[in-house]
Amino acid sequence: MAKPADPAVQAGLAEAGTLAQILALDHAALLDAVLPEAPEPLRAAVRDAGSLGILARMQAVGAALHHHLGPDACAGLARHRSDTVRGWGWFALVAGRPSASAPDLIDLVVPAADDAHFGVREWAWLCVRERLAGDLDAGIPALAALTSDPSERIRRFACEALRPRGVWARHIAALKTRPESAAPILEPLRADGSRYVQDSVGNWINDAAKTSPEWATALAARWAQESPTPATQRILRRGLRSL
Repeated sequence: MAKPADPAVQAGLAEAGTLAQILALDHAALLDAVLPEAPEPLRAAVRDAGSLGILARMQAVGAALHHHLGPDACAGLARHRSDTVRGWGWFALVAGRPSASAPDLIDLVVPAADDAHFGVREWAWLCVRERLAGDLDAGIPALAALTSDPSERIRRFACEALRPRGVWARHIAALKTRPESAAPILEPLRADGSRYVQDSVGNWINDAAKTSPEWATALAARWAQESPTPATQRILRRGLRSL
């Protein structure tokens, strides 16, 4: 039986401290707590979303919030004290920009990518991943532009958003078979000094190594020669762990 959510987190009065607390939330009850004036059609949509997987649930709640409340209210939710409510807000804002270009979409969610809470940082890349994956020719260079950002959180977002086998997200077939396409993202991060970023780069390589092992081993051999640093060595150990 699932453990009930922490009362303060469930009421939207505190941030979740663990992934388990995030997954335990009743989203319909959270909506009642933070938006007691919400119209019944919105409440019904959030109740219906409760049967979905976590990513589909966040997408459905975000779309419903945008439809029923509009962009201004959703922008306010993206600043809420609750990390999950902030996540709703970002999914809603993305839902409200169906024709946004890859650079504009990324610019929109960069504040979420740099959020102090780990959960919101995950929602940041998850809420744009499908859109970016649908246009890799635009998405890859737009993310590559973030690889020199001073924030390790934003650099990690640049790498994490298009992992070939991203957690909770649909796989990206084109990057599983042609991982070299992501070189503009990976190459600038191959000796990143942040362990947070290193883990993401290593996981990216490990994802691709499961379907393109020759690419992974060739990349590792080249990086080891061109960048013989502790950071690169750590990335490669993580990246080749499945081979």
